[in-house]
Amino acid sequence: MGNPGFQQLFTLEGEELINRIKETQSQDRSFEGTQTAESPTEPVIPWNVYPRPQLRRKSFMCLNGMWKFYSENNDCEILVPFCPESLLSGVTGELEYGETLRYERMFTLTEKRVNKRVILHFGAVSREACVVVNGIEVCRNNNAYLPFSVDITEAVKVGENTLLVEAENDLSTKFPYGKQKKDRGGMWYTPCSGIWQTVWIETVPRTYIKSLKIDVDDKAADIVVNLEGTEVSPGDVMTAEDYAKKAEEHANAAGFDGSSDKDLELDGQKADDSRSVYAVCEGREYKAVNGKIRIEPEEKHLWSPEDPYLYNVTIHAGEDEVETYFALRKLEIKEFKGIKRLCLNGRPYFFNALLDQGYFSDGLYTPAVPELYEQDILRMKALGFNTLRKHIKVEPEQFYYDCDRLGMVVFQDMVNNGVYNYVLDTVFPNFGLRGFDRIENGRPSVRKNFKNAMIATVKHLYNHQCICYWTVFNEGWGQFDADGAFRVLKKYDTSRFTDATSGWFKRKESDVESLHIYFKKLFLGNDKERPQVISEFGGYVYKNAEHSFNKLNTYGYKIYNTQNDFVTGLRKLYEDEVLPLVEQGLCATVYTQVSDVEDETNGILTYDRKISKVEPGDFADISAKLQELIDPGHEGSDGINKQQENADAPQERAKRQ
Repeated sequence: MGNPGFQQLFTLEGEELINRIKETQSQDRSFEGTQTAESPTEPVIPWNVYPRPQLRRKSFMCLNGMWKFYSENNDCEILVPFCPESLLSGVTGELEYGETLRYERMFTLTEKRVNKRVILHFGAVSREACVVVNGIEVCRNNNAYLPFSVDITEAVKVGENTLLVEAENDLSTKFPYGKQKKDRGGMWYTPCSGIWQTVWIETVPRTYIKSLKIDVDDKAADIVVNLEGTEVSPGDVMTAEDYAKKAEEHANAAGFDGSSDKDLELDGQKADDSRSVYAVCEGREYKAVNGKIRIEPEEKHLWSPEDPYLYNVTIHAGEDEVETYFALRKLEIKEFKGIKRLCLNGRPYFFNALLDQGYFSDGLYTPAVPELYEQDILRMKALGFNTLRKHIKVEPEQFYYDCDRLGMVVFQDMVNNGVYNYVLDTVFPNFGLRGFDRIENGRPSVRKNFKNAMIATVKHLYNHQCICYWTVFNEGWGQFDADGAFRVLKKYDTSRFTDATSGWFKRKESDVESLHIYFKKLFLGNDKERPQVISEFGGYVYKNAEHSFNKLNTYGYKIYNTQNDFVTGLRKLYEDEVLPLVEQGLCATVYTQVSDVEDETNGILTYDRKISKVEPGDFADISAKLQELIDPGHEGSDGINKQQENADAPQERAKRQ
């Protein structure tokens, strides 16, 4: 929303999008001009790219664009998929959190589409959503960060159809909310309400591939194909809420202590051999055996940030056909020279990371164009960073696909819920006073919501091999029974590293010892049995006033007045404090952060992405030294430039966009 105390900042891509909208508005196009199969383009359709890269069909109908929008203070059009708080949305009236936001549009279906099953998908709606098609309520959902879908075959007709979405963002701390806060400021950001990811339709055969589960190591990929049968009724496609119920059953059976032997299964029916399910990869055909397709390439090409090779796969099941991909890679904790190390493909690997909040100056949760993810990734890789810690937010799948194909490791946070307490969660821990996590979040309903969302998040992102590390709790926010949470997560995913407590309030069980260190000289923890990770540090500030959201207030941990001093200070931090700790056992660091966000001006990039405060020549040599120190002389420790040369190759191989 506009505010005279803040500066409106647009990315270059956002400016271009706004100009396109103004051009179409000048042509006096009405809202009723809707997309049809014969006329597949609207005046403006942002994010008109396939939103699910790992389960891709040819049928795709994007419903982004101009919708009618109503709230207490608004009766206007909104540009979907941008939240109404964002500049790109076009909404100017204030929002009342907890009110109902009403979205409406028409869409047209041909007889060819209606003769198949019609699935309506939402990438994410914040926070609670009710979906109505032609006056029929078809589904509800209450997770702000996860996708949901519904079979609307029985609700639609040939010709024009009406779609209504009622959304409510009450900012309830009972549910995952991340860094949203009504009274934004400091480390808290403007909320994101309503639709904020792509809305789309696909048509599928009566029996179709509903989901995939892809397990990989350094030798092969095992793909479980889950089918939805012919007896499908409206609403039978699983929503995030449905999956949360299954997750709740699993977590409750385990008592959240991981004691149950029952594995959480994917939705859908496991494919049997009689359905002629098979895959084609690199010219070879692989049949399903006992519901699983095993692909073991003759020549193993392992994935790494320096060489992010992807294998393309086409999966056939009766009349249905989908495209997917996988990468071969293996994660282990191994001991080298008496020190526990995080290993990628059998060798110690230094995960040189940046904290990534995933906020953009003009679209907030949603960048103006999907290509901005690629730009962020490649700009950070050019500096030598090989990892992004996605901080208490789940992104559209485009982000994870870009990390897969471009070679960027992701440390993925769970999205927190529960009440944050500045004194208990921040002040006391910095003075060494750290409470017991079983009393941090005492409300049973809130605990249940977190458990459900955690497992649903793992399920949703499981197939993206760029994700190498899960973070369960951050700095005690909503933390409870961290040991139990660790065991439940490990029950479902043993292939990745899991950090149970990033920052403080550590308990007995975690793959790593994970520290946040601000205002002090860096140090290692005292747990010699676990790899050492500094999962937040730095946060140095150089504020470019012309490209800053808040011209008056500055938020960060050490302030520099010139860009040159900032670069010098950053290099000194790594040379004097990070590099010496690598030989002592440091395995990963997460510097705060990729970009400025609202009041925070401690980013490598400005909030509008127009200025980089650090250039490749300023820092790439530091990154190379980190790899050399952790695995001296091993081939690949100097591979920072190799990945840049090959950045386009995975994109071509994966045949996306």
